[in-house]
Amino acid sequence: MRKLLFVLVVASLLLTACGGGTKPAAGTGPVTITFMMWGAPEEQTVWQAVVDDFQAANPNIKVNVEVSDWDSYWTKLNTLFAGGTPPDVFAMDAPLYLDWQSRGALLNLQPYIDANPGFLDGFYPQTLTAYKLDDGYYGLPRDFNTITLFYNKDMFDAAGMAYPTADWTYDDLLAAAKQLTLDKDNDGKTDQYGLWTDTWDMELFWSELIWANGGEIISPDHTKTLIAEGGARDAWTYIDTLYKEGIMPTPATAGEYGGDLFQSGQAAMTTIGHWAVPGYVASNINFGVAPMPKGPKGAATSVNSAGFVVSKDSKNHDAAFAFIKFALSEAGQKRLAELGFSIPVLKSVAESDAYLKQAGSFDQKVFLDSLAFAHMKPVFKGYEEWAGVVGDGLIPVWDGEAELGPTLDEVVKSADEILANNK
Repeated sequence: MRKLLFVLVVASLLLTACGGGTKPAAGTGPVTITFMMWGAPEEQTVWQAVVDDFQAANPNIKVNVEVSDWDSYWTKLNTLFAGGTPPDVFAMDAPLYLDWQSRGALLNLQPYIDANPGFLDGFYPQTLTAYKLDDGYYGLPRDFNTITLFYNKDMFDAAGMAYPTADWTYDDLLAAAKQLTLDKDNDGKTDQYGLWTDTWDMELFWSELIWANGGEIISPDHTKTLIAEGGARDAWTYIDTLYKEGIMPTPATAGEYGGDLFQSGQAAMTTIGHWAVPGYVASNINFGVAPMPKGPKGAATSVNSAGFVVSKDSKNHDAAFAFIKFALSEAGQKRLAELGFSIPVLKSVAESDAYLKQAGSFDQKVFLDSLAFAHMKPVFKGYEEWAGVVGDGLIPVWDGEAELGPTLDEVVKSADEILANNK
């Protein structure tokens, strides 16, 4: 996963003047709304299909869809807010939600939810947690991802090794990764790594490892960083071992390869979400998927979502919510399941053939079953700056240029300062 772009410094200055938009009266003439999101270019086609279906049922509402890559998306979004022309509906990464909501940028959707009794009944409850505030929902989840262990079957077969199972522990992962790390041509350079994953952001590996060791990420009141306490330290020591023993490429080495080392056939295992599946299937990788390994305190994974939010300054609140409501209906969610990037937020769709029988010869249910031991990726004010301090601060350790213990202590001090500045 790429390093997150710190986008809210400008937004904090721009959004203080946000006011309420003017809602069109029900049944008034045609309106046009804009929906912005990040994603791969191919997502435009499926989203356009969602829009076409919506417009067929709502001929008085036209929706313009704009899809950008991650970095361009946030840059453009800030520019539009700065110019006073925000999109009506836009995509939100759950960890960034509180930063946007606290600056007055988002519309409270609770009145619309109250006007539609039972609207949220079919959602996976874990996905709603990030968006619920004391006075209601300022956003709603669109889809979600749980993190699982992907493995290359051909590499396991070549080594004569059994595939990962739900009973695997992190000791099993370490032992297998050692055996699958190979210098095939004996030139002193690793040709195949046992494991490759991202350790900059918490989502793909280190949060799962901390929870499985009995540690925590942040205090419930979001005032203290806990990643250096108790079992969390054991988790970092484990990661340090992966790097020091050459089982996993250091950030510097991985940067030389570029891209996804599992997809390019240079790593036997990775930990990632469902968004990687379409690329892996298209690359003809013979892969399987297993739950994240167990730690001393059992199994743990993370769950994160992309969501819908409505600009408070939109002049078309009713039309914006009508579009969201459709996209979160069974019809809309079945369309989105065609993308294959994420898991539908509606149980009825995620547990149907629309999701379970997508391309790929692996068990799609692993992602759903992982909800049983999933922790929500933390959502708190200042998240992105905090994540940058932790991710950037530990890179020298992973590259072998600094010691773990003292570096981690300094990282926590800096992270706590960010939390104190975002109360």
